[in-house]
Amino acid sequence: MALTAEKVLEEIDRIHKAKPIYGHPLWAGMLDDSHSLEQIRYFCKQHGILPLNNHNYHGRLYVICPDPAWREEIAEVTYEEATGRLHADGVSHHKLYLNYAAAIGLSKEEMYATKYCAGTTAFFAYFSYICGKTFLEGVASHMLGGEAPIPGTYGRIAERLKARFGLDEKGVAYWRVHDTADEEHSGVGKKLLDQFATTREDLELVIDTVQTTVDVMHLMYDDIWAHMQRIESAEAAE
Repeated sequence: MALTAEKVLEEIDRIHKAKPIYGHPLWAGMLDDSHSLEQIRYFCKQHGILPLNNHNYHGRLYVICPDPAWREEIAEVTYEEATGRLHADGVSHHKLYLNYAAAIGLSKEEMYATKYCAGTTAFFAYFSYICGKTFLEGVASHMLGGEAPIPGTYGRIAERLKARFGLDEKGVAYWRVHDTADEEHSGVGKKLLDQFATTREDLELVIDTVQTTVDVMHLMYDDIWAHMQRIESAEAAE
C-alpha cells in the first residue's frame, strides 16, 4: 500500500492519541487544580526551556530551509515568536512567558537562573539538534510533533490559572496567544509535507521523527513530574 501524506497525518494523529502529551499528569494537574503553587512555579521554570530559547528551534529551521518561498513562511513564525506583532500586540513570546512567571511570583532573574533538570536538559539538546539537522526532520519534530496538540488546551489552562490564582489577562496571555499561534504553526508543517516529503523514505522519516519527539517530550515531563512530586511530599511533611 502506497504511503501518502494523508496517511502520514493519520499516523501522526494516532501517535498523539496513543501517547497524549496533555494527558500526562503534569499537564492534567494544570487543568484539575491539583498542583500547588510551588509545583506550578517549578513547572513554569522548567517549561521555560521552550519559550525562552525559541531562537534555537524556529531559528534553526529558518537557517536550513532550502526553499525561498517556504523560508518566508518560517520567517513569519520566527518573527512572531521574536516580536509578537502578529498575535500578541507587539509583545514577544518570551516576554509573554516572563509575564506569566511574574504573575505567579517568579522574577525574570529567577527564570534565567533556572537549574534545569536532566529531562529538560536532554530535551533541549535533542530539540536544538533535530531542528538544525534537516529541514524535513526539523519541521516534523517542531510543528507536527511539538505544536500540533496545543490548540484548545492552552486556552483551558489560562482559564484555570485565572480562576484559581486570580491572574489577569496579562498574566495568562502566553497561554491565550499559543492557542491561536500554534494552530497556524502546525498548519505550516502539514503544508510542507507535500513539497519536502517526496519519497516513501521521507514519509517514514517524518513518522519516526514525530514519534521520537513525543517520546523525548514525555521523558522531559516524567522528570519534571518526579521533581514536582518531591515538592508535594515536602509540603505534606511540613
